[in-house]
Amino acid sequence: MGLLSDDGPAVRDRIGRAIFTRVAGPDGPDSRARIHGTPGPRWFGPDRPVRRVHGDASMFIGGLAALLHQSLHPLAMAAVAGHSGFRGDPWGRLQRTSTFLAVTTYGTADSAQRAVDRVRAVHATVRGTAADGRPYRADDPRLLGWVHLAEIDAFLRAHQRYGARPLDAAGCDGYVADMARIATALGVPDPPVTRAELAARLAEYRGELHATPDARATARFLLLNPPVPLVARLPYGVLAANAVSLLPVWATRELRVPRIPPAEGLCVRPLGTAVTAGIRWALAPTREGTVPA
Repeated sequence: MGLLSDDGPAVRDRIGRAIFTRVAGPDGPDSRARIHGTPGPRWFGPDRPVRRVHGDASMFIGGLAALLHQSLHPLAMAAVAGHSGFRGDPWGRLQRTSTFLAVTTYGTADSAQRAVDRVRAVHATVRGTAADGRPYRADDPRLLGWVHLAEIDAFLRAHQRYGARPLDAAGCDGYVADMARIATALGVPDPPVTRAELAARLAEYRGELHATPDARATARFLLLNPPVPLVARLPYGVLAANAVSLLPVWATRELRVPRIPPAEGLCVRPLGTAVTAGIRWALAPTREGTVPA
């Protein structure tokens, strides 16, 4: 018993550091200390729903679901395929995204604004022509709106299903309203501020959405050929299966991703809950006393 109790925290620390480094990058610990430790006003107080959602391990499933859902807008997918370096540097893209979410959620107001300004500057340079001949630009308000809606819908759905402390109805509306603060700063016009508005806005995009060859290739990459070590393939596969289960049925059909609904309730979701709990255990606050961002 003594060996187990002594080794347990060390094992957890090793696993936690490995996961955190993958998600936040080699400078993650320094960034976390700066984000949480710098004094000053924040966009969101400690009791805001966005902090609960973004601090939970369910974000691993929500993030995958968001990428899959976002890929179904042909212009958004064309911008990612043409400019993001997603396949060449998937971990770098993940690390940049996670840092942006951490800074805007937990950092000072000044830091959050600087992060938004950097993203807007990048968006202003991303332009091109999709395979169907339509021009696109990353700062198009319509495209920004879709990316925002798909992202917060996936994050919230994942949290409500796999989060340690799901939100009540008011908390869900609060999360959508919190994320509207970031969306407005990024240039999204009139973002939704309640879950009902979020559902209505998503429905408005349905006629614009379908899977392109790039979207299906991205789904295969994320689900079948992920850039993870062999030892992590099984837990990653569980996370990926649960991300798929969060998508609308029509979306998985478009992406040609198989689903067996009875199996989702019997084994996919329970396994997803178990793996998410394991990640939460590994990333639990220890000596630093803060939830990893």
